[in-house]
Amino acid sequence: MLCTLLYLSALIGLAGAQIFSLPAVFNISSCPITFYGQKYEQIYVNSTNVCFIDLFNNQTRQDCIVGFPLLAGKALFQINPFPSKDAENYIHMTLPTITGNIKCIVGVGSLSDVYLANFGTQTAVIIGGSISSVISLMVNGITVDTLNSNTFWQLLDVSRCRHSGVLYKYGEVVSSDPDTCSCVTCDDTAVLRVTGCPRTGRCQGNNTCVFDSICTVTGPTVIDFLSQVNSVPDRCAYSLLSGSSVPGFHVLGNFRERRRKDVSFVDSVTLQLDGPGVQIQVDQDGRVWLDKNTLTLNSTAQVVHGVELSKDQTGVTAKVVLSNKVVLVFFDGNTAQIHLKAPGGKDPSLQGLCANSSVPLSSVRLPAAYSASGCEVHYSDSADSSINCTMMTERCNLLNEAPFTACHNYTNPEPYITACTDTMCNYPPADGLHCQFLEAYARACSLYSSNTLEDLMSEAGCSPPKAFCQGKMCNAHEFCAENTGGEPSCFCRAIFASPYISAGTFGDPTICMQNSASVTLVGCLLEEKGFNYSALHLNDQTCTGQVDEQTHMVTFSFNSSNTCGAVVTINNSQIFYMNTIKSQNSSSDVITHQDQVYINFSCFYTQPDVKTVAFRIMDHSVIQQITSGPWNYTVTMKAYTDAGLTQAVELSTEVQLNQKIWVELKTDGLDGGLVTVVTDSCWATNQASPSGSPRYDLIIKGCANPTDRTVQVKGNGLGPSNSFSFNMFRFSSNSGDVYLHCKLNLCVKQNNSCTPICNGGARRRRSARVQYEADSSAFITMAWTH
Repeated sequence: MLCTLLYLSALIGLAGAQIFSLPAVFNISSCPITFYGQKYEQIYVNSTNVCFIDLFNNQTRQDCIVGFPLLAGKALFQINPFPSKDAENYIHMTLPTITGNIKCIVGVGSLSDVYLANFGTQTAVIIGGSISSVISLMVNGITVDTLNSNTFWQLLDVSRCRHSGVLYKYGEVVSSDPDTCSCVTCDDTAVLRVTGCPRTGRCQGNNTCVFDSICTVTGPTVIDFLSQVNSVPDRCAYSLLSGSSVPGFHVLGNFRERRRKDVSFVDSVTLQLDGPGVQIQVDQDGRVWLDKNTLTLNSTAQVVHGVELSKDQTGVTAKVVLSNKVVLVFFDGNTAQIHLKAPGGKDPSLQGLCANSSVPLSSVRLPAAYSASGCEVHYSDSADSSINCTMMTERCNLLNEAPFTACHNYTNPEPYITACTDTMCNYPPADGLHCQFLEAYARACSLYSSNTLEDLMSEAGCSPPKAFCQGKMCNAHEFCAENTGGEPSCFCRAIFASPYISAGTFGDPTICMQNSASVTLVGCLLEEKGFNYSALHLNDQTCTGQVDEQTHMVTFSFNSSNTCGAVVTINNSQIFYMNTIKSQNSSSDVITHQDQVYINFSCFYTQPDVKTVAFRIMDHSVIQQITSGPWNYTVTMKAYTDAGLTQAVELSTEVQLNQKIWVELKTDGLDGGLVTVVTDSCWATNQASPSGSPRYDLIIKGCANPTDRTVQVKGNGLGPSNSFSFNMFRFSSNSGDVYLHCKLNLCVKQNNSCTPICNGGARRRRSARVQYEADSSAFITMAWTH
């Protein structure tokens, strides 16, 4: 035995070791020691103990070798990084459970020596010395092994597996509670193996694992069933979940941009049931469409084509049971979560971004029928100085702190932190994003734990979970978000708004027509600035904007009959109409919460050139002798430029287009008490023949042509003369002469009404019983030329 002692001392002795004063802490990171399944890189030594130090809190554990005497106040310490092969062979021969190759040896000694031999996950303790004593080996303050220290070397294998404070021996297999589905194994090299349900699985009891995982789609990011994170860079529709194991069922996510052109958000979720050919879509505003019809839903589940649909203040939930799988789809307008439960592990037949978000996006992008044209175009946008990435990262890292730490055993926060920072470092701090990602994580956690969503969010300084935009219907070029007053509003999508922002305008150019002007403003641009369109008006406060309920465009207009307070100015040949869109501003208001609006718009019109076409009368007075039955009389047809019939049109008088002319038909030789003259009809042609074409009627059956408001008839059938007026014209198809023809009748006044009855209000003729003398008709013609 003495030979053995001397032999081992020669192999692993402390020759050349340094002397240290006790107590002392030694760094053994170059030769770490695994002591009963726990790895250490520091040891604490006093006069009787060697204890191991936990690097995580720099405190000495109650893992110690206790009871061997060291020289008072002194100790030798050495690390031997290259122990001899003979030492390794001797340890293998003495401790056959130790396998593998020796790495290094740590030695501490004086009156007694302690050696710790590193064999990787296994460790041999070697104790010897000149004084006999009982050595205790302790774990967590409890003695698990003892050795007798004397003049002979004592060797002990201190290799174990340790799990949750419990030590396991080589080859020991322990099944845990069936409710956890886990199994603890310590192999023959003291390596601990803990098996159970896969990462995406859950134990449902009786050692049975089920695939139970959540896919979260929030903002542009997809956190799939495997906790992988990917981001959608465009405005297309993508397959989220499909596969042969979920036959006839397909979940789609439609992505659209919001405030920035280069960041897209999940905008709606669609469920396709291929069997009956049914499509159910959930929009951001909470509306649920069955094909093209909206469904009325509440918190009580309603079964539609086998899908259980329900809706409450937090969002819309759809539940589908497919064979042995259950799929829950939730959407609150900002975040979609797909919860899949199925027997066993992950199903390799599943497809879509939720099954594996790392696949090429082109392989799961839906055809153009599901997306806008050119949806795959990647837009760029200008830098936004309001984005503080450092501050946003700190906000996202709240998921690593309480109260969310209570969720870490159920849901890994890292993918959500990545999704949060990736989005919030590229998008302005708006639209409730500071709480959106926290809420998405809290909702996933609440599905697996007793932590309630409300408690988690309130402790994070966020409002209780709510589908914020539910019931707020926006147009296709708008999205819903929180305004400065904390209310849901419709804001412009970036691509739609870009031309207006570049031009520095709130709407389209003014539309100027012949006698009206209108301007259309974009409702969502007004919302962006906090302007309420209902509080806007023109200079005349009674003239307010008209809103298109479909597009939310607001139109202001005025016309020549109601200028709405427009300021009219004339500059040379142009007429300017200017009006202003203003916000309500009562003089009694002491304060206001809105900016004042002052938007000018105007139209100008060029005054039409005056046509210089002038007509001259060919014969200033047409006189015609008429013989009609027993009456012989003279008819004179004469033109005047005034209603008093005092300014006769002479041969030298120029008559302009649109100038009003009065024509008198006067008879001489008739007994005015017995007979009257009635102008039955007058018409114009561009040739001398009364039957020529084209023809334009001025008087029809004794009354003014109702379609020409310039014609007026006076004194017709009241006596031996009458007159009428009209505005001078020419035939558009021919710029030649104008011939005015009139047909006259005589009417005996005895027992007869000679005045044609005309409806002056509507300028339409009414039938009149006027009896004319037989064969009394006469025709007379006057001509103008230019």
